[in-house]
Amino acid sequence: MNRSLLLRIASVLSFLFALGHSPGGMKSWSPMADNDVFRAMKSVAFDLNGTSRTYLYFYLGFGWTIAVFLFLQAIVLWQLAALAKKPGAEVGPVIGAFLVASLLLAILSWKFILLIPTLFAAVIAVVLGLAAKRPG
Repeated sequence: MNRSLLLRIASVLSFLFALGHSPGGMKSWSPMADNDVFRAMKSVAFDLNGTSRTYLYFYLGFGWTIAVFLFLQAIVLWQLAALAKKPGAEVGPVIGAFLVASLLLAILSWKFILLIPTLFAAVIAVVLGLAAKRPG
């Protein structure tokens, strides 16, 4: 597989990762259903810079923020694949940056979140690692 195809694969995986991450921000969602912690997240409000927010607002806001950046990653990797086809285009450092970010995301997901996001991040990292090794 050439570098461009590997970047397209990483882009599609990032897009699927973003799609899978997005449902959590669509409503008051909890993977463990309604429980004491989730009810507390919905009910405990605090004032922050003159605005009242609950922990659930932050939870959902961070979830949507991550989804936005995963969609951005998918778009940039797709564009990078097109750029990688051009003679003399130096895309290696950008691939390296995405590779490091994906590895860190895999580690953080493994430590703090769940297996599925860990697998997505790890597979994206492997594909980016293969793309980084391919001649540009």
